Amino acid sequence: MTTRDWRAGELKLLGLALVIAVASVTSVGFLADRIRLALERDAGQLLGADLVINADAPVSQELRERARAAGLTVADTLQFPSMASAGQGDAQRSQLASLKAVAPGYPLRGNLRVAQAPDGADQVTRDVPPPGKVWVDGQLLALLDVKMGDSIVLGDKSFQIDRVIVIEPDKGMNFINVAPRVMIRTDDVAATGLIAFGSRVTYRTLIAGQPGDVRGFSSWLNDHLSRGQRVDSIESGRPEMRQTIDRAQQFLSLVALLAALLAAVAVALSARRFTLRHIESVAVMRCLGATQSHLTRLFAVEFFIVAVVAAAVGSVIGYAAHEGLILALGGLITADLPPASPLPAFQGFLAGVWLLLGFALPPLAQLRHVPPVRVLRRDTGVPQARTALGYALGALGFCLLLVWFARDLRLGLMIAGGFLGGFAVFAGVAWFGVRLLEPVRHWRHGSVALRFALAGVVRRRGATVAQVCALAIGLMALLLLSITRTDLVEGWRRSAPADAPNRFVINIQPEQRDLIAQRLKEAGLPQVDLYPMVRGRLIEVNGTPIGPDQFEDERAKRLVDREFNLSYMRDLPGHNRVEAGQWLAPGQAEVSMETGIAKTLNLKLGDRLKYDIAGNIVDVKVTSLRALDWDSMKVNFFAIMSPQVLEPMPQSWITSIHLPESKAGFTNALIKEFPNLTIFDTGAILRQVQSVLDQVIAAVQFLFLFTLAAGCLVLYAALASTRDERVREAGLLRALGATRRQLSMAQWLELSAIGALAGLLASVGATAVAWALARFVFNFALSPNVWVGFAGLGIGIGCAVIGGWMGLRGVLRQPPLATLRDA
Repeated sequence: MTTRDWRAGELKLLGLALVIAVASVTSVGFLADRIRLALERDAGQLLGADLVINADAPVSQELRERARAAGLTVADTLQFPSMASAGQGDAQRSQLASLKAVAPGYPLRGNLRVAQAPDGADQVTRDVPPPGKVWVDGQLLALLDVKMGDSIVLGDKSFQIDRVIVIEPDKGMNFINVAPRVMIRTDDVAATGLIAFGSRVTYRTLIAGQPGDVRGFSSWLNDHLSRGQRVDSIESGRPEMRQTIDRAQQFLSLVALLAALLAAVAVALSARRFTLRHIESVAVMRCLGATQSHLTRLFAVEFFIVAVVAAAVGSVIGYAAHEGLILALGGLITADLPPASPLPAFQGFLAGVWLLLGFALPPLAQLRHVPPVRVLRRDTGVPQARTALGYALGALGFCLLLVWFARDLRLGLMIAGGFLGGFAVFAGVAWFGVRLLEPVRHWRHGSVALRFALAGVVRRRGATVAQVCALAIGLMALLLLSITRTDLVEGWRRSAPADAPNRFVINIQPEQRDLIAQRLKEAGLPQVDLYPMVRGRLIEVNGTPIGPDQFEDERAKRLVDREFNLSYMRDLPGHNRVEAGQWLAPGQAEVSMETGIAKTLNLKLGDRLKYDIAGNIVDVKVTSLRALDWDSMKVNFFAIMSPQVLEPMPQSWITSIHLPESKAGFTNALIKEFPNLTIFDTGAILRQVQSVLDQVIAAVQFLFLFTLAAGCLVLYAALASTRDERVREAGLLRALGATRRQLSMAQWLELSAIGALAGLLASVGATAVAWALARFVFNFALSPNVWVGFAGLGIGIGCAVIGGWMGLRGVLRQPPLATLRDA
């Protein structure tokens, strides 16, 4: 029967819908998966490796050999504070520096960029400092009043300044109290005599390799860490990049979800058309003795064969299509993409089988109830079986697939809930609109075409509601994807603008605050905000002393074992958002905590916290939890307290500024006037954020084409769902004397009304879902766009009219008798 149905064309539309559905899902999935793997790989540039072991003692040789045996590359660095000095006698100048020793091969990920002079052009180097020479931060030259080629002394050894460090990939954002960098070769450390018993040295072992090998070694390593060791990765060590990577993956997942959603609608519509066109043949089979259970098994096997074959073909086409897309992109995706994992193929195959069985088996319940009398009386109508449970199970399974595709519970649930809720609202509005038209259908005035159109809408109430819902869901997905390409992407750009701060100025003393603000203003820099910073240690929660031994999470242990950077302010910073509770009340001893650190330390609203600040104990109540915008590159604090609590405490001040390349020399002048300052250059991090952003935007723009193809299929299937009934009506009306002009006008009016309603509903739904995604998933503001409504209205009318004309143009040209005989 499957072969006969295929040759007769009954399965072709259903099979084509399923193939395109699976191809769109897998093509998006393959490309999104490869870009995701590339983003994760390239994000390792900000650690200098894929995995970093931080320790207070050298990592054992056994662990290194274990990593090498797993096919991984290993490199070592060590870091500690030290005084660097220059000059002789009374002219000697000293400066606290952050000394870093590196071995050949560093870094394993990313690029170290150096220059011949402070203001010279930088270039990538794969080398490390030669023996007897150092590479330094540019600000150290100003602090020590030295120039390139001069010597500085580190411990017992003198070194010649050879290069200026421009970008150090693994420097990170832990910049509080970080002194200017001095980099030497590991072999030169012993000659300095700086490391002795009791020295506080941080040893870092860098590890890189294939993702699977890294994950396997990381799993083994977590169970074999020694005391004083911890593992850093992009997920745990870099909050400012972690948010950017997460958003990139969410954007790509959003495109894949919309393709999957359109695929489900296309398959459901095609399955319904297949079912309606088999009613007569099933009636004949019932007359010949076929039982309901036999018919159910027969069609279930047929659909399963179609699902397996179409899913396999669609997966192959999807993989080929994503390879073709990569070739078409050319220079837009310049990075070498890693091989795709088999997961998208498995997801696409499973999605294809589930979509067909989940959305096609419920209509089969209608076929098994077709009465034999249908052979003689076609006016008996379509049997209305109880298919609600079947559709509910299919929708539930599909929602679970969406969450799986998204790899993000909130994003998956929001898309699934948004479209399921939209479908319910669309159906209600369409049904109510048809009910309002019932009294008007008997209106005796007006044109004949208008009465035909109104009668058709009311008479096909179920079909009209289904058509409006299908068109609205398809258009809603396309409009939402258009908003993704424009408004959401621009919202992300605004959250990480090109003029975001690229310098942090720290260790500003209270008496220097006004003068430094004046210097920044004189330099022509925009108005900057200076924030107070107080160092304090969390010692008690709700009357219970707190320490590292109370936590299993390594990050939590580190957090409670060191001092926090606290601040105080009256108003909520513009780049922070209160997610729970209320902002600090005037005159109260309160604290606002960042949501991530509150979750890590198991803190909640209403908790009483005690901090030790330079021997002073402060007691505050948690009254709010905040979300921070890390990729804004602005100053952020995990804990912000009421001013009256911290204002009397010892403090320094901090600010962030955007310094154009043309004013790069300003930092040297500022350090000469205020030698105690430390200026931290975050330009490398900002450039990496912008690079990730540009890459994802290019991918979303081109992935739009795949989802657009799925959307066109949905629109075609929606308009074709009532074609057979329209053909019979047109032939009958022509036989009764209706002219082609009247039928064309009636068709145009009916489809225009359906398209307009679907377009308006789609624009409202797409705007609402886009706002919810921006607010609750991507965490940035979305500006309303009035053009979405006009676009939805125009596209809805255009698609409905064009689709209807293409489906019925042949009917209006041939004699009525031929139309009725074919129908």
